[in-house]
Order: sequence, then structure tokens, then C-alpha cells
Amino acid sequence: MLIARLIADPQGIETRMDAVSAALADLGTPVAMAGLLDSCGDVLQLSLPEGDRFAVTATLVAHFGECDLLVADHDIEVPHLFVSDMDSTMIGQECIDELADYAGIKDQVAAITERAMLGELDFADALLERVALLEGLSEGAIDSCLEERIRPVPGARTLVQTLKSRGCRAVLVTGGFHHFADPVAEQLGFERVVGNRLAVAQGQLTGQIVGPVSDASTKLGTLEEERARLGAGARVLATGDGANDIPMIQSADYGIAYRAKPKARDASSGRIASVDLTAILKLLGIPQSEWVSAG
Repeated sequence: MLIARLIADPQGIETRMDAVSAALADLGTPVAMAGLLDSCGDVLQLSLPEGDRFAVTATLVAHFGECDLLVADHDIEVPHLFVSDMDSTMIGQECIDELADYAGIKDQVAAITERAMLGELDFADALLERVALLEGLSEGAIDSCLEERIRPVPGARTLVQTLKSRGCRAVLVTGGFHHFADPVAEQLGFERVVGNRLAVAQGQLTGQIVGPVSDASTKLGTLEEERARLGAGARVLATGDGANDIPMIQSADYGIAYRAKPKARDASSGRIASVDLTAILKLLGIPQSEWVSAG
């Protein structure tokens, strides 16, 4: 069984749905039932007795365009655990790129970041290379960067707080830095933070990190550890945007790529093309009347 949900423009939906049904039937994946959710009126749900998740996703995107969607092999429900990346997922920035701007080397660092997120460079090596370029930068630049540059993406706090109100545990796991992740987690409502620690001596960055690198294996390991604590049957949601998020996205019941790089998007069971993260709440079937305000 497959359940597919997508946020659809009501205009022309019947025509597009006819085309989707025909295309899926040609793939040997007939649609058993389709209709808009009662709880979220712009969410279209398709039930299919069988089929390949990636083929279904590709067919939906071909007919509806890049949209917000989720495909699962079971009835979609509110997760018990939410594990998320931070940079370009919960916040709209890459912290190390913004911090590098205070050292006058943002373009140089951002180019390395982009290649790492695309999966063209080893993440740990790329991280250490970028951190080394920050040697000598004042620790005060971190506070300035946080205050002046770092902002949550629309809907981030509402997403976290609403999931928590339903009993979901929220964990922020990042290849970024605790200097940024800890205050972001407090602002949004995450209960645990896993990330890297910048080494500081005499008020300046040393160009090194303290301890092992938090990378793709750390993200996956954190998800698996948290899921094991919750016990059998715990549903897990994971969100991210880059190549180092792929293992945890693939391990989650609902692995959602947020405005992601191609490799992460193609590995996911869901994707968010719009800006506002509350799209995830719609795909989970949580009516807007039950969302927890970001105020």
C-alpha cells in the first residue's frame, strides 16, 4: 500500500488527476481512491494498493509540478520523533557562510559549502577546511552574526511547537555549530541539540573544532538512538536539504527534503518546494485550527 499526499491548487485538479491516474495505471500502479482531506482542504490524498514510491513521486511531480508532497507505505500519522537539520532548513542561512562574511571571505567559504551540500566534497574535510579559514576571527563576531543575520524560516517554530503539542520529541542535529544551534533550538523549541563546537582561545576562533565532526553519520546515529528510546512502532519525521542529510532522511518514516539540493530531494519520501514549513503540518493532516502559534 502507498499513501501519497500533495498540496494542490484546486484549479484544474480534476483534469490533472485524470492524467495522473492514467499515467500510474500505465505503470501498473492503479489509484484505488483519491480525494481532498477533510482536515486540510488543499491536500490531495491518493491511495494505491501497490507501487514504487519513487515512480509515484516522479509521476506526481510530472503532472503537478514541483510541489509539497509526501509518499508513505502506510497510513500517514503524526510522528513520535522529529529530527531536523538546521542550516537552510530550520533557518534560512548557512551559518558558516554568514560568519565568514565577518572575516571578509564569504564567497570563498560559500563556494566550499555549496559543493559539500551537493555531495561533491567530503563533508568533514570541507568543514575543517572552512573552519580553518576562520582562524583569528573574534568570538564576538558569532554574537553579531546571530543577531544580525540568523533568522528562522517561515513556519519553523509553528511546526516544532505543534508537533510537540501532539507528544512528538524534537531534536536538532546539525553539521553546524553549537554557538548558533543552541540559541536557535531554544527559540524554536527543540529539546536536544547535536552539533559541532568551534574552538576558541583568548576570545578568537582557533580555526579548529572541539571533538569529532558532526556529520551525516552523526545525524543518522542520533535519529536511530532517539528512535530506539521510543521503542518499536515509533514514527519518525526527518527534514534536511543537503547531501549529508540523506542517510537520516532515508531512515525516517517521513524523510522530507526542504527546498533541497537534487541528491537530497531525490532520496526523500517527501519534499517541500514552498517556503513555509507549515506545509509539513498540512501533509501530516493536522488542521490549521490546531496549529500552535509562533507568537
